[in-house]
Amino acid sequence: MATVNVHEAKTHLSRLLAQVEAGEEVTIARNGKPVARLVPCKKRGKRQFGAMKGKIKVDDSFFDPLPEEELRLWEGG
Repeated sequence: MATVNVHEAKTHLSRLLAQVEAGEEVTIARNGKPVARLVPCKKRGKRQFGAMKGKIKVDDSFFDPLPEEELRLWEGG
């Protein structure tokens, strides 16, 4: 893991991002003290419609009308 100071990070950001894309971690320090870390983003899997089917149960009462008082509160009254 490389450590660079803020000035070097600002000057060579593109190079540092290339290192991160290659899997490295880069620590950015101010006055020799670490303040931030550049790490590769986790790749997200493709979302699939219906992936949660059968894993979540919504009770039928969820669709019941709200009581008047609660409805007023939701509407800012």
